[in-house]
Amino acid sequence: MLCAVFDLDDTLYLERAYVWSGFRAAGAWAEKELGIRDFSERSLYEFECGHRGDIFNRVLSAYGLSNSKILAELVQAYRSHAPSIALLPDAIQCLSALRDHGFLAVITDGAVEAQQKKVRALGLDSAVNLVVLTGKWGQEFSKPNARAFEYVQQQFGVPPGRCAYIGDNPTKDFITPRGLGWRTARVRRDGGLHSRRTAQAGYDAEREFKDLSQVPAMLLGC
Repeated sequence: MLCAVFDLDDTLYLERAYVWSGFRAAGAWAEKELGIRDFSERSLYEFECGHRGDIFNRVLSAYGLSNSKILAELVQAYRSHAPSIALLPDAIQCLSALRDHGFLAVITDGAVEAQQKKVRALGLDSAVNLVVLTGKWGQEFSKPNARAFEYVQQQFGVPPGRCAYIGDNPTKDFITPRGLGWRTARVRRDGGLHSRRTAQAGYDAEREFKDLSQVPAMLLGC
């Protein structure tokens, strides 16, 4: 029996799809409440320019609307919306190929409400055996904290050498499972938000793929 554990964003689906979906939700609120018709487009422009964490502030400032209450409403619209996202074809095929060979799980960081909405939209509650949202424990338990990895291993009772973590972010996804004796694989997707990141020594994965199509062969020894 093996235990294949996946990251969520840019591993099982493209995070850009979620970001654009969230911007549309925030834009709908901005148009209704503020009369701004191009909020989502401006937000996407800032995102594509590489800005992170302050996009809504930037767009609001352009309209002279720097206001903490408005900002909170936009963030809530973004995080609470039902996202228009779907599992990528190679993710569906990978999960299907591994399902009869052991346990499947997901470990993901981030705001709990937003991650729950993603899980629901992707149908992961029925596609995998366990979903771990580290945000339920607190931000300090985000990867690379070991708690989530140890929890999954304990839940299934699978030895470290039969566990694997598949993710996309070399700054936090692989160093801990490697330290626990797990196998690791990085998915470097075209358009992935971390696809251009270079891993520091010791932070890289055992193998690297352009998508999930080759992961079953790696884990099953085909």
